[in-house]
Amino acid sequence: MDKPVSNIKLGIACIIASAFCFSLMSLFIRLSGDVPVMQKCFFRNAVAFVMVAVVMIRARQPFVVEPGNWKYMLIRAGAGTLGIALNFYAVDHLAISDASILNKLSPFFAIIFSTLVLKEVAKAGEWIAVAVAFLGAVFVIKPGLGMMASLPALIGAGSGCFAGLAYTYLRKLRQRGQNGMTIVFFFSGFSSLCFLPSLIFDYRPIAAWQWAFLFLTGAAAMGGQIFITKAYAYAPAREISVYDFSNVVFSALWGFLFLSQIPDPMSVLGYIIIIGTAIVKWRMSLRKLEKSELSSS
Repeated sequence: MDKPVSNIKLGIACIIASAFCFSLMSLFIRLSGDVPVMQKCFFRNAVAFVMVAVVMIRARQPFVVEPGNWKYMLIRAGAGTLGIALNFYAVDHLAISDASILNKLSPFFAIIFSTLVLKEVAKAGEWIAVAVAFLGAVFVIKPGLGMMASLPALIGAGSGCFAGLAYTYLRKLRQRGQNGMTIVFFFSGFSSLCFLPSLIFDYRPIAAWQWAFLFLTGAAAMGGQIFITKAYAYAPAREISVYDFSNVVFSALWGFLFLSQIPDPMSVLGYIIIIGTAIVKWRMSLRKLEKSELSSS
């Protein structure tokens, strides 16, 4: 088998595995019950922090931030921390498939932030994709239902915004030669410290079954991080990133099976618009790549 084709297939398998893990993370967040959101965030990141540290120590990878990268590490970690907090709130207050699709607005927000931060010039088609995806988000948010009804969905969209900012700075860090595992380690430690005061000053007792689900939340999140790192090592984002939207399908399935959640028709229409836009954008990127390769051969 041709090696590049094999690598792309491995990349697709890994990114679907990552989406599966992150969908389980959302399910476990919801199943952990009435634990405060900040405590859920702390345990999710603390478990990931310990697991990443163990992996790095066993692999003998240095815990080194490259010169000049500290400010970018802090911005990436800060944006990621806000994104997680908003996403966990959305998962607790929406159907988990709704929270998932709103968080998946991150690639479209990344187009905006890449223009502002990385000075990359977005094409007209990319701006149209952003506009259409945001139109799809309106069907999920349903602003006509009133501010209080729409607030959790707006917070869910905010999680996608901060995730998009985090991914933009992640890309900048990788362009500057920063080790990927060090970025994950720093982010997990930074976010754990941010959520620690809430645990200390507003701690609420947790039952044994809730501890179990919080541990599973952290383990699933770590699995998602590992698989997505492997995915982008096998193949570039432009060829496989669309498969990350399988997270929404998994989340909808878990919501139906374990939480008796059925997305309403307006939300389903929003899913179709957002995922459809992502697929069209993906196909456009592949055609552009194919034309570039033909012209250079």
